Amino acid sequence: MLDLYCERLGSGLAAEPLNGLSNLFFVAAALLLLPAARRAPTRTAAALTLALLAIGVGSGLFHTYATHWAEWLDVLPILFFQLVYLGAYLHQLCTLSVRWSGALVALFALSLGGAAMFPAVINGSLAYAPAAAVLFWMGVDYALREGSMNVFVTAGVFLVSLIARSLDNALCAWWPYGTHFVWHILNAIVLYRLVRDYLRSLRLARHLAAET
Repeated sequence: MLDLYCERLGSGLAAEPLNGLSNLFFVAAALLLLPAARRAPTRTAAALTLALLAIGVGSGLFHTYATHWAEWLDVLPILFFQLVYLGAYLHQLCTLSVRWSGALVALFALSLGGAAMFPAVINGSLAYAPAAAVLFWMGVDYALREGSMNVFVTAGVFLVSLIARSLDNALCAWWPYGTHFVWHILNAIVLYRLVRDYLRSLRLARHLAAET
């Protein structure tokens, strides 16, 4: 059994009830996005929506069983979502070539691997520092390209969620349930907003192309 979070005080499938049940927010986000994803002109939208669903299921299993095999089911969908979303953003919205998009995604993947080598730093949240940096860059790009602050807001929500994740074990003495479940809830909102805005940008690009 892996005992990584404040809420887990013993063994058993219900040892992390808030951490487990809060993953239903990922499932709800995926279901809300599914109709729009099915109408999207690219299969990437469906892949991201299914990845969001897999994140909820995988994380739910991890916080229920707390085993190494369940940890992989938690980690891999998150990694898949990040790499596919960044690749789609660079190629489809920033109109970079496949080669340049792939190179930047590979560089991002290397940064994730490097940050993950320090699991003891800020409760393992350092692994998400590259994602936070990319999100704020996306906020600047999105504001310049579409005049919208949506991604900046999303980046802010992600920063708050990262703080909640980082403080989980540190607050055990005062709050035995921890704050990891807050990370789940806010992250579900973050991923929902990212896919939603990606779909909106695709529709806008398609509309502009039809007018020219």
